[in-house]
Amino acid sequence: MLLAKIALGLASTVAFAAVYTFREGVIRVDVDEFRAGGSHVHLWVPAAAVPIALHCTPRNHLENAAVKIQPWIPTIRQLAKELEKYPEANLVEVVDGTDHVQIRTHAGKLQIDVHEPGESVHVAVPIATLEDISSQLTENIPGA
Repeated sequence: MLLAKIALGLASTVAFAAVYTFREGVIRVDVDEFRAGGSHVHLWVPAAAVPIALHCTPRNHLENAAVKIQPWIPTIRQLAKELEKYPEANLVEVVDGTDHVQIRTHAGKLQIDVHEPGESVHVAVPIATLEDISSQLTENIPGA
């Protein structure tokens, strides 16, 4: 009986940890090369890990990134706020022969899909993560 209680406690702890970790969604990056010896990279990262990774990044690297992106931070923040108003919207779609690029919002994520002969790239980032990143970078602007 004691062993069953310990197992239940451990299982529920793992379940709650998984729910907490994935509560903000998942950042997905898929790159496929359709040729002999082509690469296939599929990376799924919990969006909650981004702020943690930024806290662990050396301060001088964050300051350097913050200085480079500083003029764009207000634009990124406003973009994130506005994108939340449009959960299902095609923002940009370009078709040029066999090449196809689509940027859209879908289910609370900003999605970028690129298809060209022999290669496809898909990136999906929760819109809330854009705001988190811009906030973290704003905090690391030297002298601000």
